[in-house]
This record gives sequence, C-alpha cells and structure tokens, in this order.
Amino acid sequence: MSRVSGLPSFRMVMLMVLAVLLVAAAAGGISVYLGDDLVRTAQEPAGRQLGPQQGQRPDAGLDQLVPTTAPVKEPVKEPVQEPVKDFGAGGPGITSTPARVLAIAPATVPKQARLALGKLPNVQKVTVVDAGAVKVSGTTLNLLAVDPAGFRSWTPQPVADEPGVWSALARGELVADAGAIRKFGMILGALYQVDGGPRLRAAVSATLGLTGVDGLVSADVGRSLGFAPGVAVLLHGKPGAISEARVRKALGKNAQILMLDAEHRAAKRRQQPPQQQQPQQVSVGRPGSYLELYKASATRCPGLSWTVLAAIGQVESGHGRNNGPSSAGALGPMQFMPATWKHYGVDGDGDGKSDIWSPYDAVPGAANYLCANGAGQGGEKLRKAIWFYNHSWDYVNKVMGIAAAYASTYAS
Repeated sequence: MSRVSGLPSFRMVMLMVLAVLLVAAAAGGISVYLGDDLVRTAQEPAGRQLGPQQGQRPDAGLDQLVPTTAPVKEPVKEPVQEPVKDFGAGGPGITSTPARVLAIAPATVPKQARLALGKLPNVQKVTVVDAGAVKVSGTTLNLLAVDPAGFRSWTPQPVADEPGVWSALARGELVADAGAIRKFGMILGALYQVDGGPRLRAAVSATLGLTGVDGLVSADVGRSLGFAPGVAVLLHGKPGAISEARVRKALGKNAQILMLDAEHRAAKRRQQPPQQQQPQQVSVGRPGSYLELYKASATRCPGLSWTVLAAIGQVESGHGRNNGPSSAGALGPMQFMPATWKHYGVDGDGDGKSDIWSPYDAVPGAANYLCANGAGQGGEKLRKAIWFYNHSWDYVNKVMGIAAAYASTYAS
C-alpha cells in the first residue's frame, strides 16, 4: 500500500513523544496525588515530625518537638490507594447522637458489661471501639480506632455531616482533633512518622468533642498499630443524667471515666434552686428554761427563728405540760410520731441516746425535721415545712401567728 503524502512516519512520532517527556522530566518534580488532595511532590521528605513549623509560633512547653534534619536514606513508596466509598454529605439518617460519657477500661469490655451499660437509666446508646496511644517524635497521641460508617453518628452534627472526615478515615488517614492540631503544631496534609510504625497523613481537622482523644483512625489502621481491642466505651443518653457511679460499677474501679457533658451538668446545677439547709449538729445541753431551749435548738438550722419552735411547742404540748400520747399516737413535748422520730430524732443533750420524751432531745429534733424540709429558707418554704409537721394549713397559720406574738414580746 502506498504511504499518504504529508503525514509523519511512525518513527518520527515516537521521537517527538520522547523529546517531550525528556523536557518535562528536566523541568522539575512530579505531583503525587493520594485520594482527592495534593499531598507532596517528589522532592518532599517521606515523613514529618510534630512540632512548630517555620513561620509559626511554637506552643509553650513544646520546644523539644523540633523538625528532624536527618536525611532519608531510602525513598518510601506510597501504598496503592484503593477506591474509597463515597460517604455522601450526611443525608437522611445521619443524626448526631454524641457521646455523653467516655470510659477507657483496663481490658476488653465483655458482652455482659456492655449489656449492663445499655440498661442503665438515661442511657440510650452504647458503642465499644479500639483505642491506643502512638508516639510521633516522642510525643504521645491518644487515638480511637473506629468504623467510619458506624461511628459517624457519635460525633457532633457538623462533623457527622462532613463527608471529607469519613472518606479520610476510609483511606486509612488520620482525622486529628482541632485541639491537637493547635497543641502540637501539626500541618494538615503532612505525613507523620509513627515511632516504630507506619506513617499517618493528617488529612482532616475536626472538633470531635471527646476529651483526651487527639484523633481518629480506622479500625484497620488501629489493628495494624496494635491498639487494644474493645476498651473504649461511649455512652449517649439524656444530657447530664447518666450516673458516673453506675458506669464505674459496670466497668470496674480501674476504668477511667470522663463525663463529656460536664458543662451541661454545671449549667443544670446553676439552674437548680439551692439545696435545703442541712441541720447543724449542735448539742443544746440542758438549758434551765424552755425559752433558752428553743433558742439553743434553733441554732441547728441557720435561718430558722426560735419563735417558730416555741409556737409549735406551745400548740403541741403547752411546753411539756401534755406530752401524750395523742389519739394519733404522737409522743413527747413536740408530739413526734415514732416513725418520724426514727429518722429525725437527735441526741440533743449529749447523754448518748435520743429520747422522744425528753425536751432536750425533742426540741432540737423538731428543728432538725423542720430544717430538712427547708424551714431555714423562710417565706413559703418555712410555711411548707410547718405543714409537713402537721398537714393542716390552719395549723400553719396558727403557728405563724403565735410565733409573731413571741417575736413581738421578746424583741431585743
């Protein structure tokens, strides 16, 4: 067949292609892509240490974390990247249920303990993941090894909705906590050499909300690093309502437990009314008169006026003139029911026993009972405490009227 005029020969074409490749190779480094992002060029060192980078201000106390100057003896080949599943942009079903409690057990958490944790009051979800610590340039990073799909809902909603976080984990890369990035001067996109192990690329920074955790890796990476299997427990439930004591009982006394909703618990405590005033353990001795006894006994409950005790003493027994028993079974000068006395009776005179018939025990016992019901706070709390003493608002009004009269008579 005859050659068509004007077209270059095959040999000429190949010579032209080779010339172009030689020019390109002489021009500089070739960019290497891992996953979706440009990571480094052929001239970049194979690994990077933690520490302050050029132009950045180092954190206090981290001066020892300086970049290495040792040359790399052998180039390290990048692993072949497998196709990564697209986790999407959140979508239906990705609802954040962040951890309220993080616990680290001394050994793998058995199934029985997991079931017990799931049955605790106010606990809605439980998950157990691998955990371990790695060192980079002598600096320890505490990491959790998780399944990207299963762990997604355990992070704050903005993190759960960010597909780049979960794609990075699936690629075997490190998702660093934002606090660790700042603390250790890490650079996103850089490769960090684990002491005695592989290199990890700090692909993404995110606020994980897990106190003490510097980052996440995939479960596969965790196994390759020798992480402890099934020792990290995360609990989700009603904010501020999960009992630390119950969690510790389920995991054992050696478990480390972090209440991640501490701020919520503190805010809840600030919103609660002040606790009822606890009675003071004051021995009244044996005063020479009921007046002195009422005044001494009232000191057991800061905020409670002695006139209230005197008014109750007058209504109940005429200051010891009629000690019962009453038709309802109340006994002594302050007319206590025996069951109530069992819980609130005191040894007021220090003779080693609490005697329901003795005014030296009964009057401070009444102060103790009133105080336990909020009498020391005054106002409606005081009226309610008197109502607990005798379930009648007419009784409350009568006591308050007599107390006012005592206050007027004995004003000083």
